[in-house]
Amino acid sequence: MTPYFENRELSWLRFNERVLEEAEDERVPLCERLTFLSIFQSNLDEFFMVRIGSLHDQMLLDRESRDNKTNMTSAEQIDACMIRVRELCRRRDRIYHRLMNQLSEQGITLVDFHSISEESELYLGELFRKELMPLLSCFVVGKKQSFPFLNNKEIYAVALLNTKSNEKERIGIVPCSGSAFSRLIAVPERTGCFMLVEELILHYLPLMFPNYRLMSKTLARITRNADIDADAIFDEDLNYRDHMVEVIRRRKKLCPVRMELSRQIDAAMIARLCNYLQLDVERVFEYDSPLDVSYFDTFRDELRNHADLFYAPRHPQNSASVNKDEPMIQQIEKKDILLHYPYESIRPFIRLLNEAAHDPNVISIRMTLYRLARDSKIVECLVDAAENGKRVDVLVELKARFDEENNIEWSRRLERSGCHVIYGIEHLKVHSKLCLITRRVACGLQYITQIGTGNYNEKTSRLYTDLSLMTANQDIGMDALAVFQALLRGETVDHMRFLMAAPHCLLNKLLDLIDGEIQKSKNGGEGYIRLKMNSLTDKVLMEKLVEASQAGVHIDMIIRGICCLRSGIEGYTDHIRIMSVVGRFLEHSRIYAFGKGDSARYYISSADWMTRNTVRRVEVAAPVTDPQLIQRLESILDVMWNDNILARDQRSDGQYIRRSPGARPVLDCQAWLYDEAYRNAAQTDSDR
Repeated sequence: MTPYFENRELSWLRFNERVLEEAEDERVPLCERLTFLSIFQSNLDEFFMVRIGSLHDQMLLDRESRDNKTNMTSAEQIDACMIRVRELCRRRDRIYHRLMNQLSEQGITLVDFHSISEESELYLGELFRKELMPLLSCFVVGKKQSFPFLNNKEIYAVALLNTKSNEKERIGIVPCSGSAFSRLIAVPERTGCFMLVEELILHYLPLMFPNYRLMSKTLARITRNADIDADAIFDEDLNYRDHMVEVIRRRKKLCPVRMELSRQIDAAMIARLCNYLQLDVERVFEYDSPLDVSYFDTFRDELRNHADLFYAPRHPQNSASVNKDEPMIQQIEKKDILLHYPYESIRPFIRLLNEAAHDPNVISIRMTLYRLARDSKIVECLVDAAENGKRVDVLVELKARFDEENNIEWSRRLERSGCHVIYGIEHLKVHSKLCLITRRVACGLQYITQIGTGNYNEKTSRLYTDLSLMTANQDIGMDALAVFQALLRGETVDHMRFLMAAPHCLLNKLLDLIDGEIQKSKNGGEGYIRLKMNSLTDKVLMEKLVEASQAGVHIDMIIRGICCLRSGIEGYTDHIRIMSVVGRFLEHSRIYAFGKGDSARYYISSADWMTRNTVRRVEVAAPVTDPQLIQRLESILDVMWNDNILARDQRSDGQYIRRSPGARPVLDCQAWLYDEAYRNAAQTDSDR
């Protein structure tokens, strides 16, 4: 096995462990720690639905299929992940109980029937009989009733039943999810006392099966495979949007890949459930905590007036580089503008779109949309532009996983307004964040281009760190035009002069840039590469980084999530340092920097260095050439690299060790960048 590679799935689990550490960290306010525990769970759900689902499919198709970095078969990867997940979930259970103890100190308690008074039990029994029981369905699996379909991520009360005449044991099932009743039931012990509705149902389960004896019972939650290839099942009799509706419908019925149980039950019952579900018993998890902690949102709302239990309020600031009183197009004509979310507001970009929608000189607006807010002001601008007679070409990526339904609805709205909507390219996702505004001016056509690292989503722009470059550089505009013209033809570009664009004009250019630093080092100079991204899995790029390290190039990488490269391996990655930042805001921006000083070349991009981004998606990276903006990107990377609160350093064995301030001043990079945004905004207002 190659010593400097890490398995992708195990690396992702290391990332989710860092999320769990935030739930454990006493320095994080209590209600925010509840949020991190919820994120840990939702992350793990998606991991099983997508990654374990994909490995499951690979295993069925080819048991000898192997990971190209660690040579593990699909089955070996699943087995290794199951061991690691059990370790993490045991740790999660301990953290959950610690958080619940701290919540009780704030007057909020989640109880069960072992910890309430007789009066409360009588009240809950009456509530169950009169208000819940009439709304519940129940199933007894037998000759006349097959095992029911269990919906993805919903909770069910499950019991092993026996008739009073000692006939054959059967399985009883009661769905515990539904919009007709609340997940949290107020218990009249005291204010802030609650019980989970599934625990109430489970307790009174004998009332649902009066002709049976309950031998054992538990709560169960099924996770289903969501890894469905939309192109592989393409139905030519449907238009593409209707086809994606069918994909979503099919996804909900894919095979189970995990079963979670709220308490231990006998092995025979587990075996029977697994037989019905056609699920390997090794994918059954028994917890000492609730199966779904989404109710934490209610607890957070209950405590909203306790400011000390939350992060201090922070609001995106007006960018110091933007004049609120001057049209955006005029400002961009004078200089490139770089916005840094969430520290700076997305409003200048929305203002640019709004101006373009009403500018008589604007001929067209072209844009790629991947994930959108539920109430999207950006779509409103595009609708206004179309209704004002502008040509509006919008590529809506309907294969944005778990956002398909939202994107389908937006595509319909855009089409109704007169926008020309296309849906991507066969076998490729369009993941680029690209907008091109074309204006007719005295000297001909003018291009205003925006390139971003994150989605056109006002909600996530307050939660994710991203960069947005707006430029009137006509060379970049011409490249952006070529990208859109190819997309409109259902093709991809194979040549770019200034931008880098996957799948044909990104990987090769990145390799050339790394080779440039290798050559510097071989010539006796200082080769240097600095990268920030979400994930690093592309084997070709990692091998090139190893080659660069062996040539003496120093490489510093800030990688939030998956990292399949190990740093500090003697003879291979000696000159590579890798760190991760996990904190209040999700680090989402991608920055590539090659070289130092005046010769340094900087890019921002929508693409991580993953094979899916470099060869299976349409991605765009844009050069940042303005000296002031380069200095700003350098400052962002410097601040993050020196963080000693949120940062973890990767060791040569792949583990991540959290930094501590020690004798150095405390530096939380995200707090520092927000403070800087506030200072800059205040200074700008003062100067004006």
